[in-house]
Amino acid sequence: MRSFLPNLLDRRLFVAGAIGGLAVGGKAMARAEPVTVFSGGPILTMDDARPAVEAVAVRGDRILAAGSLDEVRATAGRGARAADLEGRTLLPGFFDPHGHVSMVGLQARYANLLPAPDGEGADVSALQGITRDWMSRHEALVRDTGLVIGFGYDDSQLKERRHPTRDELDAVSDVVPILFLHQSGHMGAANTPALAAAGVGADTPDPSGGVFRRRDGSREPNGVMEETALFAVMGALFTRLDAEANRQMIVEGARFYARFGYTTAQDGRSSTDTCRMIAQLAEAGALPIDILSFPDILTSTDIMATPLHRRGYEGRFRIGGVKLTLDGSPQAKTAWLSQPYFIPPEGQPASWRGYPAVTEQQALDAVDLAFRNDWQIEVHANGDAAVDLLIAAVREASRRHGVKDRRPVLIHGQTTRLDQLDDLKMLGIVPSFFPMHTFYWGDWHRESVLGPRRAELISPCASAVRRGMRFTTHHDAPVANPDAMRVLSATVTRRTRSGDILGPDERVPVETALKAMTLWAAWQHYEDDRKGSLEVGKLADLVLLDSDPIRIDPDRLAGIKVSQVYKEGRPVDLG
Repeated sequence: MRSFLPNLLDRRLFVAGAIGGLAVGGKAMARAEPVTVFSGGPILTMDDARPAVEAVAVRGDRILAAGSLDEVRATAGRGARAADLEGRTLLPGFFDPHGHVSMVGLQARYANLLPAPDGEGADVSALQGITRDWMSRHEALVRDTGLVIGFGYDDSQLKERRHPTRDELDAVSDVVPILFLHQSGHMGAANTPALAAAGVGADTPDPSGGVFRRRDGSREPNGVMEETALFAVMGALFTRLDAEANRQMIVEGARFYARFGYTTAQDGRSSTDTCRMIAQLAEAGALPIDILSFPDILTSTDIMATPLHRRGYEGRFRIGGVKLTLDGSPQAKTAWLSQPYFIPPEGQPASWRGYPAVTEQQALDAVDLAFRNDWQIEVHANGDAAVDLLIAAVREASRRHGVKDRRPVLIHGQTTRLDQLDDLKMLGIVPSFFPMHTFYWGDWHRESVLGPRRAELISPCASAVRRGMRFTTHHDAPVANPDAMRVLSATVTRRTRSGDILGPDERVPVETALKAMTLWAAWQHYEDDRKGSLEVGKLADLVLLDSDPIRIDPDRLAGIKVSQVYKEGRPVDLG
């Protein structure tokens, strides 16, 4: 692993303003706790008392001062180093309120099937070509693991407007198991060797909460899998990846996050083994940024009894609570709705509303367990029927165990109704929305998933603000790249791929959208005392952008680039 070095764009800033224990001119600087003063560009603090300042001073891993240049220089004292921002914009590092950093490493390592603008997966033929090309460039990996993985195809963006089948994956290879993962992470496709390796055939029943799609007129699987059916096949195939491969993917995933300005990443629905691997990397000092895990409450509560579950980080890792998944994905039409989908998926009746991933009793028991143990719980609920179940479970658990500051979190809440926002507020449930859907799938939601009326209200951020609620926004990587600027753009503009604006009344100002990615995200996880804003005493977790998101044309927000990231005062290697 490379040591922490700045990227080439920031060589001058590095030499002028390196923070502690770095080298200039080939000689190590031995001063303890040097002070660096950042100035020369916009500085956005996320602090309501002082939203913008002229300068910020950093000593060691903490912010020493923030204010006017004269004030900060006076506090920094003689000998402080000057770091010229050269017109670029300094903000607190972005805090990921929901994602899957360990799976991002999988995305970074294997074949990229994403559609534009993140890849070239435009049709089935393109998916086949991308996979063949990846296999030819990674022959050793294919040979060692006996597995090929492609990540990120999206049937809504493919020319064919359907999922690839086992026959089309067999055309790439009918010898090596191939698994394609849908961009939602809730569906996938496998070739014949992959299905055979997982023991899936005509006699395999559909698991609870999932479906193996079948060939017409037959029980033979056609290769397309939904929800728990997919997860079962993934579990069987991923045993081919050894511990070292998994550790490398975690580190690669964390570095990928950092390239987009994140200084804290989340690993949602972690397994016990994944938590232990991340902890090993943390102990070895291998993590470039903080990782916050939420293990699956249905499978991995044993890890909650260990010291890894804590409020503070050790070696940049901690377990923050538990994760429960109630349904699937709206773009895959597996989210659980109260009203039918606008156009049902292939082979389903007009009354199709998706389905829950767990039983009602399982959901009630899981939330009760979390409340009984005072664990923070984050709950995946995309469809409004799933949100209803979350609300009922939290109401009942609060009645039984009393009201405390537990901050249960609604993850995604894509189709949350306005009446449900009132319930969320009353019960203290924090909504973490997924407004990137307005860009990636907004047209699809309007035309096929929800129809024009319901689609306007996906991720109702402004309605939450009007109710005096704090919300957060996420990318759910690897469902999408952990691209902070595209999260910001989608929250502010709600522009779709076609250029339309989906739900203009749910747009929020840039200042509000930035808080949802920094201070409010830190607050969601009880970390706003040390992260999320540029205030004295907080960690020097910083991101440097090439443009000021407050002043730029909102339609250009997605094009802003990250110049540099600082974790605890030190520049992170973005290479």
